[in-house]
Amino acid sequence: MLALAAAACAPANDTSTASPGSASPAASATCAKDQLPLTTAGKLTIGTDKPAFEPWFKNDDPSNGQGFESAVAYAVAQKLGFTKDEVTWAVVPFDSSFAPGPKKFDFDVNQISISPERQKAVDFSQGYYTVKQAVVALDGSKFAGATTLAELKDAKIGVQAGTTSLQAVQQVVQPATDPSVYNQQIDAISALKNKQIDAIVVDLPTGFYVTAAQVENSKIVGQFAATGETPEEFGLLLQKGSGLTSCVDKAVGDLKASGELAAIESQWLTGSAGAPELK
Repeated sequence: MLALAAAACAPANDTSTASPGSASPAASATCAKDQLPLTTAGKLTIGTDKPAFEPWFKNDDPSNGQGFESAVAYAVAQKLGFTKDEVTWAVVPFDSSFAPGPKKFDFDVNQISISPERQKAVDFSQGYYTVKQAVVALDGSKFAGATTLAELKDAKIGVQAGTTSLQAVQQVVQPATDPSVYNQQIDAISALKNKQIDAIVVDLPTGFYVTAAQVENSKIVGQFAATGETPEEFGLLLQKGSGLTSCVDKAVGDLKASGELAAIESQWLTGSAGAPELK
């Protein structure tokens, strides 16, 4: 779980990029199912870490199709021509997923940010999720029921120094009082626990972790998109030079174009996750 929070938190000077993944020149010329170079013949093998946390997965079971990333994985599989019973899952620790070398999966889905540094060792699809910011407050507190960004103008907000979250507070929320800036995220969390501030702003994946494991009786007030910065995106990860890269990239692109990806996000990261959009 700590790896999840660390992976999702993006410093302002992070090298994450919104550009599509590095489709390899070795990619298959065709995306016909029977021509795909698979780890196991006739099966699409998808990797992710264990435990698999909500709202990305449900009940620590990636194979049930529930949770945002499980749903995305099966939607991509369907685009590639695989039925649900033709998909198998492999346990792949987060840090080892983007390490150089051969992979025991066809692609991995695990909240992995696309970055130039990682692209030296692995391939990525184009982003399937653009990371948003989350406002976290104590349940029942003054600003816990806010439904718009304007309602947060008078809130005393805590945020970690040097992060995209700080930029988002300054540029998007624009509170009347300058945010309280902390060197470490844990210090902002402690200030929230001690009611020294009204809310904290972190990226949404971290917000899920904070409310689930770090601050009792806390809630995600809502989420919002940052502006003015190159957004952090999660991509499906493949072995460097994989013949599947272009086909997986196309599948993600098709899901975006059809609106299916947005519908999956709305269901699992907004609706059932209790993280409404703040406008």
